[in-house]
Amino acid sequence: MAEHGIPYLFALRGGLKGGPEIGLKRWAVLHNAIGQLRAKNLGPGKHPDGQGLWLVKRSKDAGKWILRLSVHGKRREMGLGRWPDVSIAEARERAAEARKTLRDGADPIFEREKAKHGSGRLTVAQAIASCFEARKAELKRDGDAGRWMSPLRVHIIPKIGKYPIEEINQHILKDTLGPIWHEKTEAAEKALNRMSLALKHAAALGLDVDLQATMKTRALLGKQQHSVTHIPSLPYRDAPAFYQWLTTVDGVSALALRFLMLTVARTSEVRLATFDEIEGDVWTLPPERTKTNREYRVPLTDEALKIVEECRRLSPNEYLFPAYKGRPISDAAMATLMKRNGCDARPHGFRATFRTWAEECTDAPFEVKESILGHAVDQGVVGAYQRSDRIELRRLVLVQWGNFIAA
Repeated sequence: MAEHGIPYLFALRGGLKGGPEIGLKRWAVLHNAIGQLRAKNLGPGKHPDGQGLWLVKRSKDAGKWILRLSVHGKRREMGLGRWPDVSIAEARERAAEARKTLRDGADPIFEREKAKHGSGRLTVAQAIASCFEARKAELKRDGDAGRWMSPLRVHIIPKIGKYPIEEINQHILKDTLGPIWHEKTEAAEKALNRMSLALKHAAALGLDVDLQATMKTRALLGKQQHSVTHIPSLPYRDAPAFYQWLTTVDGVSALALRFLMLTVARTSEVRLATFDEIEGDVWTLPPERTKTNREYRVPLTDEALKIVEECRRLSPNEYLFPAYKGRPISDAAMATLMKRNGCDARPHGFRATFRTWAEECTDAPFEVKESILGHAVDQGVVGAYQRSDRIELRRLVLVQWGNFIAA
């Protein structure tokens, strides 16, 4: 009893009706029950200060302030900070502010949370990074290749990365992307689209951003002077001589280029190929490694299988075409080999080389030729019923192609 002090004795002596506990609470409503010295001397437990404010001590030297409120008919407890970090005077001030918010018809706990999440100053770079983390699961290999971030790292972050995201408007974006809008059309378009996603992400975090900033930027920049530039390719009549030259070149890049020509696969699919993806004479690409996000089987010709066996003999790890430190060859390795030897074509261009040859030199159906390139050709209702991946038909065409370039 002694530890409760004067208010408890007052309640016991009948100063307030209803018994000691009721009396204590009613006394606390009328008086600030806890002084600075008394707060230090109180033991573990819950101690009322008045008007719903309580000091909850877990030990003699540590505790917290809570305010008991009735919000929309439900009892709620609102934390007001740790004691003794938050003084008695400060706790009472915070409690008074919360009670005023409640009188004004708002939930003080909700309002505090809203202010906490909406008051942070997020920079453009931070908003982009947060948006990227949220979208990683949608990207191939969780965005490891860096292509989603690349236009932002090059054209946005160095210029306005330190700006608060809430200050970004169409004028800032116009000044940032204007210099490349007509010269580097694809990079500018990707950068603007991804800035739109970053702004939407910031809005979802509760920040006051202009969601129409990118649309207004397009209006200011106008239509792009866009000219399509195709990836340089080798005429199919020159493909056999080029392949024969590759067989005389040592190194992983030459092997990778030969494998790419024979399978007509994409550069990234070839350079990241692993031995566990190959079973028998079929190379199976998992969904996360294909552009269509579907599993794709590639039939391997005898010439392609010879390259696989050569890679098994040379590779120290799981990659068919390894580089240093256990990594696969870079995305520029094959292109560098071609450029260094005076070839204007690029690895990805061999897909066009094959497609032109197939059009002019075979009677293969359109769907088969497109399927060899890994394009999605069975859409809508057709795709619902046509379940074959045409692997045997594709094999026949790839055998013809292999005989043409490797004969």
